[in-house]
Amino acid sequence: MMNTFKNASGKSVLLAMVKAIQSNKAYLGEVDGLIGDGDHGMNMNKGFTVFGQRIADKDISFTEGLDELGTILMTEIGGSMGPIYGTIFIDMAEAGEDLKEITLENLGNMLEVGLNGLQQIVEAKVGDKTLIDTLYPATESLKSDAAVGKEFKAALENMKAAAEKGKNSTKDMVAKFGRSSRLGERSRGVLDAGATSCCIILTAMADGIVEVLS
Repeated sequence: MMNTFKNASGKSVLLAMVKAIQSNKAYLGEVDGLIGDGDHGMNMNKGFTVFGQRIADKDISFTEGLDELGTILMTEIGGSMGPIYGTIFIDMAEAGEDLKEITLENLGNMLEVGLNGLQQIVEAKVGDKTLIDTLYPATESLKSDAAVGKEFKAALENMKAAAEKGKNSTKDMVAKFGRSSRLGERSRGVLDAGATSCCIILTAMADGIVEVLS
């Protein structure tokens, strides 16, 4: 098992992310509909599907694809999540654009740069029932595993578990941002849609990278 993956071989990882969102379109709509306006699955599916179609016949690297995906989400889909995910992916792409081989440390850094970019445009923090509750622990898991020289595949499994735990933690939180924040205590008991889609994306990304590594 390799401990790096080629940036140029990342198209299959990107397509795995597209497929995961498409497969969960209805589920994300259901989650969002409980305390939001119910369009999260539809909007995410629209953006990821457009992206999948545009890269279908392209020879594109992982970071080039993240940049294109982020641009599509930021400019072509509705809702508040377009600019949020657009910022994350574009900043991740910029952090890794010069890499030929992406190590565990590189991937952790890319996620951290994406998270930092997001936190410059939103005030949300861990505990506010947003996708940050998924993205932050996943990023920390990768970075801590990289620091101790963990094997790439094992670190990705740990990242998936951290993302899942973070997503699930939002069920017991009260929403502080977005439409659902108007519900106050009534927003408790339901997963956050953004945290859920973030977990789906990170899991698909991790699984896709494992396939490239193997």
